Amino acid sequence: MVKIRLRRMGAKKRPFYRVVVADSRSPRDGRFIDEIGYYDPTKEPAVIKIDVDKAIRWINNGAQPTDTARSLLRKSGVFKQIHDLKQAAKAPAAAEAHE
Repeated sequence: MVKIRLRRMGAKKRPFYRVVVADSRSPRDGRFIDEIGYYDPTKEPAVIKIDVDKAIRWINNGAQPTDTARSLLRKSGVFKQIHDLKQAAKAPAAAEAHE
């Protein structure tokens, strides 16, 4: 199973996380398939930078985000864009059904 999760980096007591796509069996800071962004909780306010296109592609291909990754993806607007894309795909089909 493929997961979207955080990979801890940075020095001791100074965490910095990369948001990665990895096999669920690989270790937390081990091998990963793709890097889709980063999260820096040490800044004020915390910095979240996600490549939305990559995230959408991986989620549509079946990658499951962990709870924390899901929260970060939600804050960066990934799930809203997925919802909007699904609504846009439904709209033309609904318009054809009414004609």
